[in-house]
Amino acid sequence: MTIITRFAPSPTGPLHLGHAYSALLAHDLAMARRGTFLLRIEDIDQSRSRPEWEEQILHDLAWLGLSWPQPVMRQSARLAQYQSTLTALWHRGLIYPCTCTRRDISAAATAPQEGAPLTGPDGTIYPGTCRPVTPQTPVAPLPPPGTALRLDMRAAQSTLADAALTFTETGTPTNGHAEVIHTSWDDVHTSIGDIVLARPAMGTSYHLSVVLDDAAQGITLIPRGADLFDATVIHVILQHLLNLQTPAYHHHRLIRDDTGKRLAKRDDARAISKYRADGATPADIRQMLNLTRH
Repeated sequence: MTIITRFAPSPTGPLHLGHAYSALLAHDLAMARRGTFLLRIEDIDQSRSRPEWEEQILHDLAWLGLSWPQPVMRQSARLAQYQSTLTALWHRGLIYPCTCTRRDISAAATAPQEGAPLTGPDGTIYPGTCRPVTPQTPVAPLPPPGTALRLDMRAAQSTLADAALTFTETGTPTNGHAEVIHTSWDDVHTSIGDIVLARPAMGTSYHLSVVLDDAAQGITLIPRGADLFDATVIHVILQHLLNLQTPAYHHHRLIRDDTGKRLAKRDDARAISKYRADGATPADIRQMLNLTRH
C-alpha cells in the first residue's frame, strides 16, 4: 500500500520548532517508502487565520526542503462537506444542540455532587446538561449555523454496538513492531464525553473536519504530537460512524524549551523565521531536532 502522510498547520501564527519537527517527520516517513507527502491548511477558525501567516508557513516549509502536490487543500473551502455530514449525523440521532457556555460546563462539572471535574481532549468533560434523555432520530431540520452540536457518545456506542475502537500506533513500537491500541467505551464516557462537532463561530470543529479531510485526501499514516493521543480515539469513533478507513497513527515526541515547557505559537523566539533571520540552515534545524534524514 502506498503511504500518504500530511502536515496540516493552522495559519494563526508562526511555524515553530515543534511544527517543523512534525512536518519534517511526516515528509521523511513518506519519502522513505516512496510515498506522498501532502500539505493541508486548517483555516476553519477564520477569526484567527491570516493570509500573511499562511504565506510565511509555506515559505518556511519550502525553506526546510519540503515539497508537496498542488493544489493545497483548505478547510475553508470544504464547509459544505462538513455541513452535509452534520446533517446526516443529525438525522441518525447522533448529535444534539447544546446551549451551554464554558462557564455553564465548568459550574456543572464542579457542583458538589459531581466532585472534581475531569479534563479530556476538549477541556472539562461535558456533564451532559443538554443531552436528550433518550436518543431519537430528529425529524426537524438541522439547527442553523451558529448552534453548537455535540456527539452523543451513548448513541454512538449503541450504533456501533461491539465495534472495536482500535488503531495502529507506529510511534511507540514494541520489539520493532507496530502496536494495536484498544479503547473501551467505559474509558470514552469517563475521559472524553460528548465532544463538540460544530462550534457556533465555525460551523464545524477540529475533530469533524480533520477526519473528513484525512479521508478525502486518502491519508494512510498520520504523524502527530503525543498530546493528541486522546483526540485520536475521538477520530477513530467518527471514522467508524462515517464508515471511513482508519489510518495508522504515529504519535511523536513533543519539542520543549529548556525548562521542559511544550512550545506554542506564542513562543516567537522559537519561530523558524527567527532562526532563518539569524542565519540558521535547514540542516541546523534538523540537528536541533535530532532528526536525521531517512
